[in-house]
Amino acid sequence: MMRRFWLATLWLAFVVYAFGFAPPDQPDTWELITQLSTSQWDEINPAIVALFNLMGIWPMAYACLALIDGQGQKVPAWPFVVGSFGLGAFLLLPYLVLRQPNPTFTGPKSRIISLADSRWLGLSLLMAAVVLMGYAAYAGDWADFVRQWQTSRFIHVMSLDFCLLWLLVPSLLGDDMARRGFKNGLVFTLVSAVPLVGLTAYLTFRPTLDEV
Repeated sequence: MMRRFWLATLWLAFVVYAFGFAPPDQPDTWELITQLSTSQWDEINPAIVALFNLMGIWPMAYACLALIDGQGQKVPAWPFVVGSFGLGAFLLLPYLVLRQPNPTFTGPKSRIISLADSRWLGLSLLMAAVVLMGYAAYAGDWADFVRQWQTSRFIHVMSLDFCLLWLLVPSLLGDDMARRGFKNGLVFTLVSAVPLVGLTAYLTFRPTLDEV
């Protein structure tokens, strides 16, 4: 119950802050979103381009945990996973509040579950995350990023969403490791500590899921 309470409190605090206390919307926000969505990146700070695309990798990485976890839950995971592609932690957190601990997997291993369990998908996400983070580190204008973070609700909330998704990794990671008989405290710590790259590396190298 305490786990649910703190996750629900975190979700509520995030919603209240994002819509009540974050910097205001800027007049060009929708134009920026359109340009980012249609790969018109020439005049956009590479750090923002990378962040926007990384926010597409996070839901895919979480899907590889949550879809498997959801098979043993009363509440299906897939609506929250689908919603997280557009709303990130705003939609993922309610699932984490409603789910129960689920350290076993009884099957069946459907095509969707097999895809979520695929090391090739994990490797693709890992490579994309490394490339995007390297691109941001090398080409990003971080002074401009900080300025936009301070003045634009879109950039501000998207950045916080990234950090929150990173913070929430342990909430599903422990049960996923348990389902595979993979007990390693150091791996758990490293996967949780390294943003996105840690999780996608885990998805690449984790033991294959067996049906019980």
